[in-house]
Amino acid sequence: MIEWLLAGDPAIRWQALRDLTAAPPQEVEAERQRVGTEGWGARLLAEQAPSGMWGGGLYGPKWISTTYTLLSLRQLGLPPENHQAQAGCRLLFERGINKDGGINYFKSMNTSEACVTGMVLSILAYFHYPDERLEAIAKHLLWRQMRDCGWNCEDVKGASHSSFHTTLSVLEGLEEYKKLLGSGAVGGQGGLLEAIEQAQGRAHEFLLAHRLFRSHRSGEVVDGRMLRFPFPPRWRYDILRALDYFQGRASPVRGRDPLARDERLLDAVQVLVKKRREDGRWPAYAGMAGRIYFELEQAGQPGRWNTLRGLRVLRWWEAS
Repeated sequence: MIEWLLAGDPAIRWQALRDLTAAPPQEVEAERQRVGTEGWGARLLAEQAPSGMWGGGLYGPKWISTTYTLLSLRQLGLPPENHQAQAGCRLLFERGINKDGGINYFKSMNTSEACVTGMVLSILAYFHYPDERLEAIAKHLLWRQMRDCGWNCEDVKGASHSSFHTTLSVLEGLEEYKKLLGSGAVGGQGGLLEAIEQAQGRAHEFLLAHRLFRSHRSGEVVDGRMLRFPFPPRWRYDILRALDYFQGRASPVRGRDPLARDERLLDAVQVLVKKRREDGRWPAYAGMAGRIYFELEQAGQPGRWNTLRGLRVLRWWEAS
């Protein structure tokens, strides 16, 4: 199985080496550097206009805009110092930063959109965008956390229950920002780091109370699409994306991850196992409708992305 993954795109190879083998860091990094020059990463970078924008827009058209292309490049693991990504980040930040501290690309809205703010923070922080005003974005998201401890982009319209989609996008953004603070690339307050950890802990409880995909009232599946695993997921939530987020928080520095064996994750892990085919691979799934530059993998065929993510989630789960 590992050999099959290592026969894939550089974006697959470097993550498989890092997460599923004992390859030395130098080998992992050398493979990661190829993401920007070969395969999917290079193809996406080639679509950038001289303006620094993709698709002719910041957030739309979906899924070829600057936001969604950089989101995909983050997930591929493009090295953060890539100059093309930096140019795109500059546009996302300078044209999106709103007076409330969040990100807003929509003329019809006065308040920043929480889901977009979370996604853009994940991009800017991952690519080490050098602006201390990222702190304002993180603080805006902390301010937007709802009473039930998640987030919902419809909160400004009166929504009272958090959204799985928005909550995970915000959690990913805050996690990338925490890593940026830890790297020392930007300044930050110690109190802010603690506040982010506390907000994440509360949001984890929101997801865990729903066992990642069930109604906390009836126990029924909230949305069957949560049990499908398209890649890239765009803004849509699914249980593999959520489980991959949880495993990604574990590291030797942290020590034992207290969430790794939380029994409320078991339902989602069992669904993941059932989706695995007899040959040990997971299938690729079709994504949401919209314009794309190219398909990463063919739906219904064995998918390296889902197999990579599935294996590292199960390795994390079983090792804890």
